[in-house]
Order: sequence, then C-alpha cells, then structure tokens
Amino acid sequence: MPSKNDQPYKGKANLNVLFGDDETDGSSEKLLNIDSIKLPASQPRRYFDDRAMQSLVESIKADGILQPLLVRPLNDGKYELIAGERRYRAAREIGLKEVPVTIRELTEQQALHIALVENLQREDLNPVEETEGILELLSHHLEYSTDDVSKLLYRMQNDVQRTNDNVILQPEAETVIEVFERLGKMGWESFVSNRLSLLKLPKDILEKLREGKIEYTKARAIAKVKDESARKELLETAIAENLSLTQIKERIAALKTGTLSEKPEEGLKNQIKEALTKANKSKVWSDPKKQKRLQKILTDLEALLTT
Repeated sequence: MPSKNDQPYKGKANLNVLFGDDETDGSSEKLLNIDSIKLPASQPRRYFDDRAMQSLVESIKADGILQPLLVRPLNDGKYELIAGERRYRAAREIGLKEVPVTIRELTEQQALHIALVENLQREDLNPVEETEGILELLSHHLEYSTDDVSKLLYRMQNDVQRTNDNVILQPEAETVIEVFERLGKMGWESFVSNRLSLLKLPKDILEKLREGKIEYTKARAIAKVKDESARKELLETAIAENLSLTQIKERIAALKTGTLSEKPEEGLKNQIKEALTKANKSKVWSDPKKQKRLQKILTDLEALLTT
C-alpha cells in the first residue's frame, strides 16, 4: 500500500474529463476510414456474447451505425479506439469502409479512463466485469495497483466500522467516494461488502459468471463446495438444468451429509414440480400468446406419455 509520503494523486481535477462532463474537450465528428482506427493495447472489455454480436451486426446492416465511435488521434496519423468496440467489430464483419466517429484530443491515461467508464455503463454488464471494471477505474484514478485499491477499500471499511471519521478526511478515500457517486451504480461500502469477495471465486465459476451462464447468488453458493470435482459437477448441472438457488442449496446440504444420490429421473420429476409451481404463480393463464405455447407443450407432453 502506498504510504502517505507518496506523491499526492494528481488526477482528481480530471473527473469531468473522465466522466464526459468537460464542455471544452475540443471534440469533432466525421466519417473515418475504418483501416485508420487501431484497437488500444489495453481493452477493458474481455467477453463478447456471440448472439448479441450477431444481433448488432444485423442491426447495423439494416440501420447503419447510429452512435459514433469515440477515438483519439495518434502521432502516426492513425486513431485509437476509445469506446465502441462492438460497433467497430460489427462494422469490420460487415465490410464497412467508413464509420462515424467522434474525435477527442486525449492523453493515453484519459483515454483509458473514459474507456473504463464507458464499459461500466453497458446494459449487458455482468457482476464480474462490473467489479473488475470499477477496480481498474479506481486503480487508474488513484494510480494504485488493483491489489492496493482493494486494500484501501477494506481499510476504509474497517475505519467506518470502528466509527473512525478520519477516513473521510483522507484524499484517497474522498476520491473513492466521489468516483462511486459519479458512477451512480452502488455505494463504495456495498461494493466492498458484496462485490470484492466475488473475485476470490474459483476460476471456472468466475468464467461462467462472466459469460452470463449463471447468476451471482447461485455462483456464490456453489463456490462454498470445497471438493473441486464435486463443485465442478454441481456447476455444470446447475447450468444445464437451470437449478434454482433452493435446489442448489439442497444439493450442497446433501453433499455435506453424503446423501446426494438423486437419479436423473428424480431430477426431471423435481423440475416438473418446480415448473408447475412457477406456472401456478405466474400470469401465463391470462396471456393469449402464452396460452397457445402452453397448449402446444401440453400436447407434446401428452403425446410423449402415450408412447
């Protein structure tokens, strides 16, 4: 952890630039040859859903790129992409020669900050990406490593729990609080309590979370299984059979007592029971479109049972 004798953080004055509030950024819009745009060496986004990408490709084919890409000029006459990587990739796949861009004069550090903020505003952001993105944003804004950011956040939490008001007087803590306020997603205390531990989950569970294959609450429950092979099997089953959180907890309890011996047919029976329970609580009966689909499902089920 950097000491108080380290040089003070110099980037706080750049919060307006970081969050796109600077009205004097000298930006301009134009059409740009796509071959003149380079991807940055460090990219906040790591996972792209194939179905979502294909949907974007079809949308751009039909309506074009509705929101310009954000780029910054480089010394070699090229431009570096700051925001809009999905649109850039889709345009490449379609074969577009030119794309609409907004050009802003930014330093490398400012560009990375804006890319991080833009990534955090995505609608399809999953908890892993969001947690990693917030840590990276704080890391670059404070000029700390992500490990040191985590230590700072835990220290802030400990100070608050000890009702030590000095935490608010520390420049680093004030910067953390302001960044969270500007993001508007959650408070820093909620982030420390509910999100930091997420990054300590096993790698296979983190990967499925990042891909959107399983919910955060289910992933945390599965991670409590100490036996690696049992945990991996439960993770695969939970995804394949879309187990509820209650079912997952029941299986974990059975693993602990050594009574987990459910056969495949028993799993199917439980799924049917749970589906009926959900159906009775839902509004499927009053929706004409759902009634038709439900009738087809019941017809198929009756046909299956009679064979």
